[in-house]
Amino acid sequence: MINLRGFGRDLYHRPPEPFMNSPDIQLSTPGIPLLERRQHPRYTIHVPIEVRPDGSDVPLRFETTDLSRGGCYIQLMIPLSVGVRLRATLWLDGAPLFVRGLVVTRHPQFGNGIAFMDFEGQGAQILQRYLDAITT
Repeated sequence: MINLRGFGRDLYHRPPEPFMNSPDIQLSTPGIPLLERRQHPRYTIHVPIEVRPDGSDVPLRFETTDLSRGGCYIQLMIPLSVGVRLRATLWLDGAPLFVRGLVVTRHPQFGNGIAFMDFEGQGAQILQRYLDAITT
């Protein structure tokens, strides 16, 4: 057995790693089941997305794991806090679609759910046509 004294922590007594169902998960409206909150069907699809939290000019580039007319989910190791407002650019078939969003869920070491709040131009209709096309 290895003596770990002097290394600050005993490996056998580490606090558990947070995971998706940990109490640190933040929902926008706790206690309401997710199925009742969804207004639009979601699709498992990887679409390039660029996210810029308000107050930051540094783009964060990801791919969606889920996408709907009402929002998306992105995976990242250090998720944004619930309530963060952001600007996002979705790339649908190489064309940019601009949207304002709000972080509504946070899963530590896993990712964020983002609600789409306001589309630029005809963005909502373009996204809906895109989603309709992938389901037919």
